[in-house]
Amino acid sequence: MGRIFVASCAGAHSLLHIWPLYMDRYSPSQFNKVLARFIFFSRWLQAPLYFGLIIAQLIYVIHFFIELTHLVVQTPTLKEAEIMMKVLTLIDVVMIANLLIMVIVGGYETFVSRLRLEGHPDQPEWLSHVNAGVLKVKLATALIGISSIHLLKTFIGIGVPQVVNGIVLPPDYAPVFWQIMVHLTFVGSALLLAWTDRISTLTASEARAKHH
Repeated sequence: MGRIFVASCAGAHSLLHIWPLYMDRYSPSQFNKVLARFIFFSRWLQAPLYFGLIIAQLIYVIHFFIELTHLVVQTPTLKEAEIMMKVLTLIDVVMIANLLIMVIVGGYETFVSRLRLEGHPDQPEWLSHVNAGVLKVKLATALIGISSIHLLKTFIGIGVPQVVNGIVLPPDYAPVFWQIMVHLTFVGSALLLAWTDRISTLTASEARAKHH
């Protein structure tokens, strides 16, 4: 009985020595390769999201022409302030479409797959140096532009009297205050993102310089 126990202990001891060598030679490397490829392939799950944004952009194009048609038809009866409001609405739609293009093209290039547009005459200038940090700053800047349009529409709307049941309502300044606060928040966020991106870029440049 004692000999059997000793032999079992010796076999277990040998197995403990052999098992790590077996795992290093066969299983982990192959498993890690398969796992790495599977994780890398998962980036394509984002592709349908960008296709959905393309459909959203098509909806904005349709909305733009609907608003433009309303402007053309109603022009003889509109005042200057009302025309300006409708024009600002069209500009707002265009800026949101630009934001969508930036997210679709820049996001797909950064997170899914290369578009391989090098040398193409219509390649956007910003796409050649786009990365996650640059994309965040550009998106924040686009949001500031859209917020500015909405704020300007609110300022103009204050000068347009609101009539309800024949009664002229006094202007409401509370929405203006909160829109200014939101706009300043966007501006502050964009500045912080730009500052953070600059620090990370300088840190990466210094690290590369040390290696060389």
